[in-house]
Amino acid sequence: MSAIQIAEIIEQISQEIEVDANGQAKASVRATARLAGVDDESIRKALKSSADLTPSKLAKELILQGFEAADLADWRTSGIPDTAIAIILEYYAYEAGRYCTKQARLVCRSFNTIGIRAWIQDKLGWTKPTNPSETAMTQIQLLAAIAQQMAQQEQHLLQQQQQQTEILHRLKAVEVEQDRVNTHKYSVVGFANLQGLEISVKEAGTKGRKASALCRKQGIEIERIHDPRFGKVGLYPESILVEVFKVEHN
Repeated sequence: MSAIQIAEIIEQISQEIEVDANGQAKASVRATARLAGVDDESIRKALKSSADLTPSKLAKELILQGFEAADLADWRTSGIPDTAIAIILEYYAYEAGRYCTKQARLVCRSFNTIGIRAWIQDKLGWTKPTNPSETAMTQIQLLAAIAQQMAQQEQHLLQQQQQQTEILHRLKAVEVEQDRVNTHKYSVVGFANLQGLEISVKEAGTKGRKASALCRKQGIEIERIHDPRFGKVGLYPESILVEVFKVEHN
């Protein structure tokens, strides 16, 4: 999508974006959806979900940025404030996974240097009468807003990195557990019972020592569990126990 096409969309939604006397801008859900290149029903559902026990990822992001859950539902009729529009566009530009749109990225780039409010003000031709000192203050405030936005983005990136690290740790734990479950492990007595064999405590101890030696030789970690009859007993891979019982049988 070209800048010309984006300009055409802005023209089409010009009646659905506004700026109040204080320069604060907002847009309808439909206008915001057109800017992001998504269906407006997707945004409506996301805003509505803020009141649910399981809000959508977009609703969580808006709440994380300081917006009240109750406000999100009201935006469906009252319009979305400019600061929230910026978050929504950034979400569909970079964070929505397979729902990300090239249009959202292009629109983000067009206002990232000045902010969505100033961008909408410019598109609507809004100006506030100012004296020189007020103009200077406005520029300072604008720079401060840009710096704050950059700081928020950096903080958000750090949070994402932390979340990714936590997810990797959880996945590793799941993989370890799956590996333990998928690798059939038994105690010596348990394996003997499984094979329909009778085994004495002395024989179990002997086979256990041999199984432990084989595990150490092959670099296999021995898991130990509590057994009410024998105290702590080792759990050995089925392949190790097959080898031990095979040797003993021979």
